[in-house]
Amino acid sequence: MRRAVLAATLMATMLPGPAAYGGTIERACMKADRPNATRRLCSCIQDVANATLSGGERSKVAKFFKDPHKSQATRQSDRRTDEKFWLKYKQFGDIVTRHCG
Repeated sequence: MRRAVLAATLMATMLPGPAAYGGTIERACMKADRPNATRRLCSCIQDVANATLSGGERSKVAKFFKDPHKSQATRQSDRRTDEKFWLKYKQFGDIVTRHCG
């Protein structure tokens, strides 16, 4: 499974598409004005998101850059949908760490 996700991520970086013009996560990452947020890193995070998250999930993650409290509220939520999303988000973060690190 992880190899398939990584392969999809690498293919997403090679194929033209919305990410080539900056996706929602890439733009939010760059606007967050964090010291380590380079175009290369933010683009890599977007590529992983394109390969692992749905459009709605990517939109939700982009909002975490603007308001980090939203991520904590999601993590602590008792809603089943938030719990499922948080597990997927953690996997996304692990892949980002390995692939974009």
